[in-house]
Amino acid sequence: MIELYSWNPGRPLLPGLLGRRLARAGYSGAPVNNFGDLLGPEIVKRVLASEGLEAGDAQANSRLFSIGSVLHFAADGDTVWGTGRNGKETNATHHFSELDIRAVRGPLTAKFLQGRGISVPTIFGDPGVLTAQFFPELSPVPGQKKHAVTIVPNLNDFPKYRRQDNVLDPRTPLADCIRRIANSELVVGSSLHGIVVAESFGVAARLVGSSHESEFKYEDYYLGTGRAMPKTALSVDEALQLGGAEPLAYDPTALLGAFPFDLWDHGVEVAVQKRS
Repeated sequence: MIELYSWNPGRPLLPGLLGRRLARAGYSGAPVNNFGDLLGPEIVKRVLASEGLEAGDAQANSRLFSIGSVLHFAADGDTVWGTGRNGKETNATHHFSELDIRAVRGPLTAKFLQGRGISVPTIFGDPGVLTAQFFPELSPVPGQKKHAVTIVPNLNDFPKYRRQDNVLDPRTPLADCIRRIANSELVVGSSLHGIVVAESFGVAARLVGSSHESEFKYEDYYLGTGRAMPKTALSVDEALQLGGAEPLAYDPTALLGAFPFDLWDHGVEVAVQKRS
């Protein structure tokens, strides 16, 4: 079977160092349920369903990595489709030497992997750009009043935004997060997948700098969709003044074509991208 990897650890039972030590010892609370990290497996399931497949139909034993800056969790033999490197992680935290790369989030991740001697096809894209295509039921209803602004902070930045108006808690159930973002006129914040999901629905979006995240993943995403890194706002107020960045103009055909359908026995001929 294929494990659809998703980063979703339990929340610390206590704050600070003691909470982290308890977590490492196996004592933690309910899962974090950050919507961006939950999106990957759901996109994969819907891509499979489009070919009449279920995740459990797989004919191979492997792990499939998709959405997220989770490359450092990969191990030899894993398959990667649209995953990115976490810029906060050092080279030493990546313990693999052989991966089956079908696509990566962007050229910065590709360069990192190539530096480790791993072949990477020139197919870039975060699968979150497929959200509007594969969650059509969450698209805005014509004539429905939209939210003028939605602030979507990164999970680690959320506490400082908690009391602001129009803030979307990234731990809100996935469908509710997607629906709120899709029904907004402008999305601002430090959540990468707040930006990605917004742009998939054609919603204007502006990145606000994060106090906790490296710029690497954001630049990797923009470059992977054929754009230079836009100006990052230093605050929500500046983001509102700047308005949305250059809109997404991205053809997902190559990304979808790189999906590892060959891991499933589905009886449909699928073109598999040749890896360099």
